[in-house]
Amino acid sequence: MIRESQIDALAAFLVHSLIARGVIKPARDEKDLVACVVELMSANFETEAAIDAEADKMADELARKDSRADPDRLRAMIRQRLAEKKGFTL
Repeated sequence: MIRESQIDALAAFLVHSLIARGVIKPARDEKDLVACVVELMSANFETEAAIDAEADKMADELARKDSRADPDRLRAMIRQRLAEKKGFTL
């Protein structure tokens, strides 16, 4: 899992780079933009972690029922389907 300090640094880098390149012209303070990006990124990582946890649980249950099943392949397929169902892009 990514740490909050890493998210903060990545968001600050992203916003600063977009402003420096002239891609965006902020109507608000750069710190406000960074805070908004941090919030969005944190929510994104939390959603992905929840999808991963649910896929792990489901794949483990299915693999216990059928010893021939490949848990890694099941996990990947379930993860993709859960993400699609939630409208989340992996």
